[in-house]
Amino acid sequence: MLGRSPQGVERNHPEENRVPERSAPEETPQRGTDPEATVPPRTPTPRPPANQPGHRTAPRHQPPSIFPVPQLTDHDAKDPAHDREIETLAEFDEAVGRRGSLDGYRVQAVDLTARTPELLAVATAGAVFLGCPMHPDALAKVRADGALVFPPVPDLPFDPYRGLLYTPDSLFQHLDQGYDATPDALAYAWFQRTKADGDIFASMLRSIHDDAVSDALDEHLAGARVVGVMGGHAMARGTSAYAGAARLGRTLARSGLAVATGGGPGAMEAANLGAYMAPFQNDAVLDEALELLAKVPSFTPSITDWARATFDVRDRWPSGGDSIGLPTWFYGHEPPNAFAGHIAKYFANATREDGLLARCNAGVVFLPGAAGTVQEIFDNATPNYYESRGEPTPMVLVNRAHWTEKLPTWPLLQSLAKDRPMESRIALVDTVEEAPAALARLSAK
Repeated sequence: MLGRSPQGVERNHPEENRVPERSAPEETPQRGTDPEATVPPRTPTPRPPANQPGHRTAPRHQPPSIFPVPQLTDHDAKDPAHDREIETLAEFDEAVGRRGSLDGYRVQAVDLTARTPELLAVATAGAVFLGCPMHPDALAKVRADGALVFPPVPDLPFDPYRGLLYTPDSLFQHLDQGYDATPDALAYAWFQRTKADGDIFASMLRSIHDDAVSDALDEHLAGARVVGVMGGHAMARGTSAYAGAARLGRTLARSGLAVATGGGPGAMEAANLGAYMAPFQNDAVLDEALELLAKVPSFTPSITDWARATFDVRDRWPSGGDSIGLPTWFYGHEPPNAFAGHIAKYFANATREDGLLARCNAGVVFLPGAAGTVQEIFDNATPNYYESRGEPTPMVLVNRAHWTEKLPTWPLLQSLAKDRPMESRIALVDTVEEAPAALARLSAK
């Protein structure tokens, strides 16, 4: 238990650990003895002054790190793709074959049960294995080498050490049995059971998972120009607003930007759908997809039917474009959309919100939404105001009536930006069709 010493551990006698007093009077009684008894005066051992014979300076102790980094070769230093994380069997084989050692590497959620001969032969001192299944012989050997091993956590509906982002297929596996059988639903059920039980182990697993997802997201987006599209989850399929958001996502993706959304339904799904349809030269394909999806307008009352409609579109038009979704199990009643090719799903919504906006280095388009979208506007405005992430990034608000009358966010944003560098990086447009040009104009300033 935190705050208590382990039971049954032999401790040093308290008298052996007491720091000697500088001037203990002779009359001071010794604890635990006759109060009339006295402690004889201490005779300090003389210490030679510094820089004199006999003086010894205590050496500066530098404990060896238990997390050493690999000693990179010249070839490695010239290879910007080289890092010390191994997240696939192919990367494991490449590291073993090229370097002949795993010293200092972090092997992350890779099933190594088929690599027992390699593990028995290769040096693993200083390696870290995070949730990697392996044969008992290999496990004993790498531990004997001095590797640090975090074993897989049993009976868990998610992998806290995952090295890669989720995909629609991985989150919606077993959808044919109903949404409740999918890994996404099982992880949400686990979160509902543990989010308030005070179990530090459960909260630690959530934190490790979210940090691993952030690491995978950074690797996936390295060098990309990312534009965010924010908007409400209530935007229904079959509406003109949904179609407009989809066309926005398609236009942004065709301009070479990586589209990122909150990964949920509504406006978020529409933008991911548009990015998915971007590679198809026939623009009518998107219209056909919109018609198919309109048959199941919302994820209520059936997430299963809603998700199946998505996969029907993906099956009819495979090999669509990639985009990013960042949903959260905090709002687990809102399922992730399957049009985002890569999904960074979090337990902590605060980590997800800040991480999404921080990675939108090409700006953010805000479609009409409610409280969540208003929060995102000012979560994005704050670092732009203080320039804490560098130069302010573009912010485009769509629908003048919504942002000046229904939810008058724009006047406050204008007042906040006045006479600051961010003033030239905000814009309000009437229609979604105007948003790409406004974003380009703000980016050029």
